[in-house]
Amino acid sequence: MTAQKGFVPHITTIGTGDRPAVALHCTMAFGGAWKGLSAALPQLSISAPDMPSHGRSPDWDEQSDFTRTVYEGALAAFPQSGQVDVIGHSFGAATALHLAVTHPTRLRSLTVIEPVFFAVAREDHPEAIEAYDAVAQPFQAALQAGDREAAAREFNRQWTSDAPDWEDLPERSRAAMARAVHVVPGSRAYLYDDDAGLLAPDALPACTVPTLIIRGEHAHPAIIATNDGLAARMPNASQAVVAGAGHMAPITHPVATAAAILPLLERS
Repeated sequence: MTAQKGFVPHITTIGTGDRPAVALHCTMAFGGAWKGLSAALPQLSISAPDMPSHGRSPDWDEQSDFTRTVYEGALAAFPQSGQVDVIGHSFGAATALHLAVTHPTRLRSLTVIEPVFFAVAREDHPEAIEAYDAVAQPFQAALQAGDREAAAREFNRQWTSDAPDWEDLPERSRAAMARAVHVVPGSRAYLYDDDAGLLAPDALPACTVPTLIIRGEHAHPAIIATNDGLAARMPNASQAVVAGAGHMAPITHPVATAAAILPLLERS
């Protein structure tokens, strides 16, 4: 796994609290998406890197390992010394898990919100992944056809059930999503096949970082299976559910999401 040579992420700094944090956004979002959560957790000073092909970061070259590039970009947002609270959402949460396993002494706490690390559900409840893959078929078909706008529309609909109609979104937002959507296949080996080895006995089960695993009330069964599986494997993990929320809880329900995170910050 080789990261994109010369990739330097754009990093947004949000908040002025005394506790340094690193926040990793979901696919087709950007670092600024954490502003609502930051306002509800004023004790944090958040560094939020943009993934390749997202926000103000350079594009993914489609030759290097996308997952490794995101991982290295996340590390670039860490302070030179000391511990940080790491918060991740969706693919960002899956990256945060990798960071917790490989750099446990650098993390003060770990919050993962609906991580799409589906290797867990694939091992525990394969039927949930089969159901998810069936829902994702229109997205996959559009991507294989090379229609990035249609793929972005389907991906957005798939993960954001209460989102405005595609045509009602600002043109800038539609363009940003279409720019980013091609990265999704680049993460499959990590998310589905666990090519980083997080399911090894000395990985997640040995990670004692204080951890909170969050999902929305209306989470897909594949997410529920993943969260449950992570909680069973990680010895210092607890779970929380954000009432009324779907996959996009930190954006649609930032105050409730922050309220779920606060006890973790207080005990870590």
